Amino acid sequence: MQPPAPPYPYAVPDREGARPHPEADGAPGGLPGQAPAWVPGQGPGREVDGLPGECAPGVGESDVRFLDAARVGPGRPQVVSGITGIPGQGVPSPEHGYGDPDDAFGSGAAPHADDAATDGGGSASAEAADPATAGPPGIPVQRPGNRPADRQRSRTVPGPRQPATPAAADTAPDAAATADPAAAATADTHAEAHAEAQAHAAARRLARRVVKTVGFCAAVTAGTMLLLRGNEALTGLATAPAAPSAAKAPAIPAAAPDPGRVVQIVAHPDDDLYFMNPELRHSLSAGTGHSVTSVYLTSGEADGVNAGAAGRASARPDKRAYAEARQNGIRAAYAKMATGDRTSAWKRTSVPTRGGGRAEVDVLVARPEVHLVWLQLREAGTVHAEVPDSLRGLWDGKAPRLESVLASGSPVTEPYAYSRDDLVRTLVGILDHYRPTTVRAQDPTPGRTPGTGRFTDHQDHFYGARFAQAALAAYAAQVKDRPHFAVQNYLGYSNGSLPGTLDPQTSADKLDIMDVYAWVDRENHCGSSAGCGDLKVADHPAGNNWTSNINHARGSGTSWLTSDRRHGLWAFQVLDGQVALWHRAGPIGPWSGPHLLPGTGMDPGVSTVTLPDGRIAAFATRTTLGEQPADYRREVVYAVQSAPGAKEFGPWQSLGTPEASDADRTSDISAPAVSADGTGRLAAYVRDGGHTLRGRQQRADGTWGPWEAHGGAGLLGTPVAATDAAGRRMVFAATAASVTAWAQPAPGAPLGPATPTGLPQTALPLTADAREGGVRLWLRKPGSGDVRTALATTAPDGTPAVRGLTDLGGLQGFGAVAAGGHVLPGATTGPTRAGPSDPATTASSAAARTRPSSPATAASATRPARPPATT
Repeated sequence: MQPPAPPYPYAVPDREGARPHPEADGAPGGLPGQAPAWVPGQGPGREVDGLPGECAPGVGESDVRFLDAARVGPGRPQVVSGITGIPGQGVPSPEHGYGDPDDAFGSGAAPHADDAATDGGGSASAEAADPATAGPPGIPVQRPGNRPADRQRSRTVPGPRQPATPAAADTAPDAAATADPAAAATADTHAEAHAEAQAHAAARRLARRVVKTVGFCAAVTAGTMLLLRGNEALTGLATAPAAPSAAKAPAIPAAAPDPGRVVQIVAHPDDDLYFMNPELRHSLSAGTGHSVTSVYLTSGEADGVNAGAAGRASARPDKRAYAEARQNGIRAAYAKMATGDRTSAWKRTSVPTRGGGRAEVDVLVARPEVHLVWLQLREAGTVHAEVPDSLRGLWDGKAPRLESVLASGSPVTEPYAYSRDDLVRTLVGILDHYRPTTVRAQDPTPGRTPGTGRFTDHQDHFYGARFAQAALAAYAAQVKDRPHFAVQNYLGYSNGSLPGTLDPQTSADKLDIMDVYAWVDRENHCGSSAGCGDLKVADHPAGNNWTSNINHARGSGTSWLTSDRRHGLWAFQVLDGQVALWHRAGPIGPWSGPHLLPGTGMDPGVSTVTLPDGRIAAFATRTTLGEQPADYRREVVYAVQSAPGAKEFGPWQSLGTPEASDADRTSDISAPAVSADGTGRLAAYVRDGGHTLRGRQQRADGTWGPWEAHGGAGLLGTPVAATDAAGRRMVFAATAASVTAWAQPAPGAPLGPATPTGLPQTALPLTADAREGGVRLWLRKPGSGDVRTALATTAPDGTPAVRGLTDLGGLQGFGAVAAGGHVLPGATTGPTRAGPSDPATTASSAAARTRPSSPATAASATRPARPPATT
């Protein structure tokens, strides 16, 4: 069944008409104590264009190259300069390596009878295999019973990118361990002591620099923003400082930076593959040392029938076996993405949790930093209908406890049940042990379909995301000796009704992984009688167009970076549920930060605007969980800088929300779009749960007017706003078919009516930037990722007019496009890093922000989305 037409872009397809799905309608259906940490081992970092190491794999994990795209002064794009040595978060201490897996999520419980080794197919244990392939000690290995070679398919997925040969500085061991004994013996004792003191001081300075770098990387990548090199002449600005000469101090080995850790929390097996890929695949392809852990809240047991439409009538329901088949499919898909071999072995074990239950933890032997954590709770079995025994019932208090549904073959053999608090404590324990720098979760506020009132996403998806929110808030408050973390949320079922964001090759790669999960070839590569994948998905592995799409629910804006009157730069992102800022005093110089502003519960995505007096105002949304389920609330808030150039901001002030209650439309409002018109008055606009534009405007006395309805229909994503050269505010929002615009006829006047722009269909999100007397729009061509641009001006009658749509081509990718100086910032879908751009690159060169796993340059705009493996 085709998705409904606008104005109902988020409608969930009829489950009988769309592909059969395990969660389809009608399917039967105190502060925690600290536990010893268990986190994947630290891997070596690489020097990345002047940064002391790689950024954490994030919403866009990558070897990152930052460039500034902020304006300096009114209407003047600055010359782009490199951002180097940006301070950030702390690096976890060495004791956060592999610990006792039996004590991973619990409070020191003794090994359990459930911890018996399992191989999923009765094959010989990997304990007898080559030690080089073994994972952490004590974890049994799952080895498939049958291992035929993977069948060659028309679409192929490359294996992980081979890590580049590390530089000497990156691979050098500790200085004390590598000192040349002969040279030391001939050195003067006093000179040696002096040199050693200098070495230790330099090492401490370097360590502090490393400690301060990762936070900004995680925040910026979670904000889905990369800024690319615009001119080769700028290369020197981003290079690391030259090492001191031997006469001044001995060479200091580079400390290995924290490579970062990704934790994904999803409701069902396959939610990560459908809604977080290709970003998941890029994290897995980032090389060894990049930890990726996926946490599955439910078993996804559905009706227990592992069969497509043709085999359902004769299949025998077995919920435990179907849950095992889905686990087998996930293990095969992750092994394929991480190693290129779907049969790569896993070690599986049972560990205690802080909630009093058990979790199955699977470790990929060839890539022991890749983990799967199975909580195995009961799923709802229906997309919309209220079922007490579900995550929704547990959250709302309709079910005091939710029972487990254990997969057959799991090392966890004793059932358990969690209360709401138990599940939150369990997730806090998992977060505490993995110490993520990036957390991926589903959308906690997906909204309802106009007309039917049905949720636009599966109830397990967004109630699972709310449990993740609660756990992240508790983790941030209770665990202090941890790195900063950033959060990104992802749209779910609604992707099927949105314009495609992925180019054909990336979409095909994503579909290949779904084929592995769905076990479309039926080869018994896993040796399990339950099956090696999810046959419900095998009939339609693309889902409802889900393999052609990925969309972030929040944090997709580009105004997190702004400038002040003194040409200083200010960057804002959300870390640990608080707005964090970084500052650089001029176009060139060191960054300071992060400085976390008071106030918790902040959602991903910050919008900023520089006021006429030089101060900066930051806008965001804030989620309050409340004591009762009905207290859940998302509202727009803002804070204003205490003085120009100050790191202190005033308190967060609430502008409320246009939504009446969470029960009405799940608190579904977008991140705010903000701007100041020629009178200096601020205005904030959001897309509401009815997919229309709502806004509040500041009055002349500084107070705010009420929420006003500005119309529009079927609006998608987050609106964008900018002010033209005449001081008139313009607002734009995408629909499933085009873009709608609003404009002030004059500064200070009310916003005009919703006006069609005549632009073609565009992928989300939009970017608006004041240029050339009007407002320039940057957008993406659906299904290709190519960048387009058009100029919006205000007609004599005060309505917006858009002209000059131009296809810039560019890098195939997805996500927001930002423009500044001589670059369009961004990254590509390819897994490699590009070199400097051509000196002839101009402002019209297109390089777009997407999967930040690999920045690329404007000069590379025509290269394919997936570069050769040898690149």
